[in-house]
Amino acid sequence: MGAYITSFGTALPKYRISQKDVVGFLLNNLNLSDEKKKETEIIFRASGISHRHSVLKDYTTSLGGFEFFPNTNNLEPFPGVSQRMQVYKKEALVLSLDAVKQCIGTDDPKNFTHLITVSCTGMYAPGLDFDLVKSLGLSHSIKRTAINFMGCYAAFNALKVAKDICTANAGSKVLIVCVELCSLHFQKNLDQEDTILANALFGDGAAAIVVEGNPSVHQSLSIETFYCDLMIEGEQDMTWSIGDFGFEMTLSSYVPDLVKKGIKSLITNLFSELKLNTSDISHFAIHPGGKKILEVIEQELDISKESNASAYTVLKNYGNMSSPTILFVLKSIFEKLEKHDKESKILGLAFGPGLTLESMLLKVC
Repeated sequence: MGAYITSFGTALPKYRISQKDVVGFLLNNLNLSDEKKKETEIIFRASGISHRHSVLKDYTTSLGGFEFFPNTNNLEPFPGVSQRMQVYKKEALVLSLDAVKQCIGTDDPKNFTHLITVSCTGMYAPGLDFDLVKSLGLSHSIKRTAINFMGCYAAFNALKVAKDICTANAGSKVLIVCVELCSLHFQKNLDQEDTILANALFGDGAAAIVVEGNPSVHQSLSIETFYCDLMIEGEQDMTWSIGDFGFEMTLSSYVPDLVKKGIKSLITNLFSELKLNTSDISHFAIHPGGKKILEVIEQELDISKESNASAYTVLKNYGNMSSPTILFVLKSIFEKLEKHDKESKILGLAFGPGLTLESMLLKVC
């Protein structure tokens, strides 16, 4: 018995925003010094991101045309958590449904035995899982699990739960839905570089996948194994907390150094029982937490930028969408697989608060 990823679906909000648009939004609406303006422009240019997507139209418009933020100098009164959560409750469902419908196609929703929802950018109860059951016509007795507030690596935890479910009962069919509306949590206090980095990196998106005990399609990804490690010394270098004016991220410039320090040990432990090494890996699915993170991983694993192309493409076109991002990367790889890729192996990596390092091994079937 095993667990197999058999289908992917992804969705993006309709507002596609260039990095230039976001820089313009910041510089035109916040009272920044010339020095801070220059620092902001440099960080945005170095991000490796061309465009991101948002459920908010405001980032594409000028003062006077805002629908979410106040049409005032310095955006006061700045929206509080309640206002942001009202938008999340509406838009997270819309985006999730788009991803799920692409993922399941004509499959009968009643066939699903389990539903796992993942998000760290909004919460309410009854929650997204409840709304998906109603909107999709899933069984009212479906087993539901919500994975909340774990950040960019949370899809790995959803996959772990799905693997355990399918291994215990081969007849299981699990629907995983990851949705993040990061752009709702824009922060305007740019005194710290952390805030500028967060504003420069994160976008909105959703992804859905199906995990089955008995694969129902000719091409699937077998979920082989996982390994997680914690770098406690990085506990304060990446954090995610609820403030009065949205959720607030700490994202220090030391994160790439911490990832670099821990990545070899992580991979060694993942491969140890399987007697594998990096040369046995055909495809790399690395969470694009940032351009610098991708570069240090390539250096440490001695892999080329070309072999990591899917991560760069996702980063460039969508930015870091937190939990769905790794599924966007996997979908890109999955859609390019050919017959000769049978039995080839995919290494997946993601990182998040803690500092948490997650790894997994998938096999093409």
